[in-house]
Amino acid sequence: MEDLIERVETERTLRDVWHWLPDDVIEFTIETSSETTVTVADHDAPYRPIGRFRSLLQKADRFRFLGVDLALLEPCREEFRQRILDGMQAEIVNPPNAARYILSTYPELCADILESGNLNPLVHDDVPPYGLSFFDDRIAVNDYDPDRAGVEVLIDTDTPAAQEWAESVYTTYKAEARPLEHQRIIE
Repeated sequence: MEDLIERVETERTLRDVWHWLPDDVIEFTIETSSETTVTVADHDAPYRPIGRFRSLLQKADRFRFLGVDLALLEPCREEFRQRILDGMQAEIVNPPNAARYILSTYPELCADILESGNLNPLVHDDVPPYGLSFFDDRIAVNDYDPDRAGVEVLIDTDTPAAQEWAESVYTTYKAEARPLEHQRIIE
């Protein structure tokens, strides 16, 4: 009975936030289960999705990301750096302007993690308008509101349908991405 109540609550929350997500995210059907977590920002807790992202990142041994990572990764930059230096394997596909901003704003942080060999940074000129994160056996989808420069919702799950969809999207963008040439991109 508790699982059923959790599923109904998750489904209700999803219905309230679908309008924030682009159509290609809505196209896949999330198999609502007790393993789907919907974390929504509100006036009293505007950073709640970032907190959920941080908790997933702290437990991951492998991490991949597609999208504009500034709204999620920038507040977690120290944790991200430490996880990379501790051996977490990571791959990020984001637009050149986001890479340029990170490289110029945090040169020491970038030098450490790029030298570690545990991060594979890629750039793509046309990433989706949402973020797609992979934490070991969970995926997360987040919206990005450019007007607020913030994240309103983070949906994370381990359901097979969501993982299959996410893997397909990620593989497509990664195939079109190119390696980050950090010396050239900040010039």
